[in-house]
Amino acid sequence: MSTEHQTLALILFSVFIAITLGITTWVSRNRHGSAEEFYAGGRLFSPLENGFAIAGDYMSAASFLGISGLIALFGYDGMLYSVGFLVAWLVVLFLVAELVRNCGRFTLADVVAARMSRRPVRIAAGASSVVVSVLYLVAQMVGAGSLVGLLIGGSGAAARTLTVIGVGALMVVYVSFGGMRATTWIQIVKAVLLMGGAITLTVLVLLRFHGDVNQLLTSAAERSGHGARFLSPGLKYGADWTARLDFMSLGLALVLGTAGLPHILSRFYTVPTARAARRSVVWAIALIGAFYLMTIVLGFGAAALLGPDQVRTSNASGNTAVPLLAGFLGGGTDSTGGAVLFAFVAAIAFATILAVVAGITLASSASVAHDLYASLKRRHGRQRGEVAVAKVAAVGIGAVAIALGLLAQDLNVAFLVGLAFAVAASANLPVLLYSLFWREFTTRGAVWSVYGGLVPAVLLVVLSPVVSGSAQSLFPGVDFQYFPLQNPGIVSIPLGFLAGWLGTLTSSEAPDAAKHAETEVRSLTGAGAV
Repeated sequence: MSTEHQTLALILFSVFIAITLGITTWVSRNRHGSAEEFYAGGRLFSPLENGFAIAGDYMSAASFLGISGLIALFGYDGMLYSVGFLVAWLVVLFLVAELVRNCGRFTLADVVAARMSRRPVRIAAGASSVVVSVLYLVAQMVGAGSLVGLLIGGSGAAARTLTVIGVGALMVVYVSFGGMRATTWIQIVKAVLLMGGAITLTVLVLLRFHGDVNQLLTSAAERSGHGARFLSPGLKYGADWTARLDFMSLGLALVLGTAGLPHILSRFYTVPTARAARRSVVWAIALIGAFYLMTIVLGFGAAALLGPDQVRTSNASGNTAVPLLAGFLGGGTDSTGGAVLFAFVAAIAFATILAVVAGITLASSASVAHDLYASLKRRHGRQRGEVAVAKVAAVGIGAVAIALGLLAQDLNVAFLVGLAFAVAASANLPVLLYSLFWREFTTRGAVWSVYGGLVPAVLLVVLSPVVSGSAQSLFPGVDFQYFPLQNPGIVSIPLGFLAGWLGTLTSSEAPDAAKHAETEVRSLTGAGAV
C-alpha cells in the first residue's frame, strides 16, 4: 500500500480510539465506585443493548479475520469454526443464561460457591477464568499485529510489536476508568460497525457473482488448486486419523466452550432479570447467526477472487484475507476506492480487537479481585478495595497478554481462540453444569472438576504441536511434542467431568440438601437473585 493509503487507515484507527476514549471518559464521570457498577454496569442495560454487547463481545478478531482466512485456505474445513461458534449459543440459551443470572452476582465462581465451601471453589474457578481469558486475549493481540503488519509490509516487526503493546495499554485504560458500563457501550458501537462492514463486503462479493452462490463456490474451488476437495471435508483435518481426531476435538471445544467463557457469563449480570438475560441471548443469536453466515461468504469470496496463494503470501495463517478482499472489491489497493474500503475494514477489525480485549480484561480482572483476592483476604466492607485490586489486576493481565501475543504472532487467531474454548469447556463447563443440576455435588467435586479439566488441557497444549515440534510451532527449534493433537478438548473435556464425579464420590462431605434446594429454586424462579 502507498503511504497515503496507510495514513488513511491509521486515521480511521485513531478516530475509533478517540471515540472509545471519549465514551470511557464520559462514563467515568457519571458513575460511583461500587463493585456492582464496575463489574455489572449497575445492571441497567436492556435486552437489546445487552444482546448487541454480547454479539460485540463474541464476534472477535478470530471471527472476522481468522475464520474467513481459514475458509480461504482450507475451504470446507474452515467452516467448522463458523458452525461451531454459532451452534454453541444453543447450549448457552437452553442451559446457562437464565440460571447463571439468577444464581450468580458477578462471576462464574459466584454460581458454584452458592452451594459449596466458598474459598477453595472461588480460588479454583478464579484461576481457571484467568487462564481462559489470557488465552483469548492472546488471539486478539495477534490479530492486531497482523493488521498493522499488512499496513506497513512484512518488514514492520517493530511496528507490530508497538501495536500489540498499544492495544494492551488501551484495554487497561478502558477497564480501569470505564468499567463494565464503558466496555458495554464500546462493544455496542463495535457490533454495529462490524455488522455494517460484513454486510457491505458480503453484498459486494455476491454482486461479483451475480448473486449465484454456486458460481462463487465453483470459482473458489477452481482457484484453490484443490478442485472439488476444497468443498469437501478433509483438506485440513482429513489427512490421517490424527487429523480427524483433531477435527472432532475442535468441534467439541467450540460447541461446549462458549458456555464456560468468563467474559460471556459476566454479560448476563448486566441486565436486571433472568428474563432479560434470555432475551439478550435471543438478540445475540440473531446477530451472531447472520454474521457467521457472512464469514462463510467472505472466506470463499477471498478464495475465489484472490486465491489462497495470495492470502498465504500476505499472512501464512490467513489472518489478513478479509482486508485484502476489501481492497480488491474496491478496485485494488492501489486505487482510491480499494484503499478506502481496505482502510474502513481494517479500522473495523481494529475496533473489534479493542472492544473484545476490554470485555475479556474486565472479566479476568473481576475473577482476580472478586474471587482470588476476596478469598485470600476475607473481611467485611472490602468493595472499594476489591475494585482497586481489579484495576491493578487489569494491568498485570494486560502485561501477560502482550508478552504471549508477541510470542504467538504467526499463529491463526481462530485457532488460538479454539484453544481458549477447549480450556473453558474442560475446566469451567463441567463445574457449572454439576453445580446447577447435580444434587450430590460437593466442594471436593467442584475443585477437582476445575483442576481436572484445567491442568490436562494446559499440559496437553504445552506438549502438542502448537508449542514445539514443527515449523509452525511457537518454538520451532525444539521438540517436546508428545501429544499429537493441536486441540486437547476431546481428552480434557471428559477428564473435567470425570474428575468432578470422582471428587464427589470420594468426598467425606455430605451434600447440603437445603442449599441445593435453595439454589434450584433460585435458579429456576429468580427468587432471591441479586
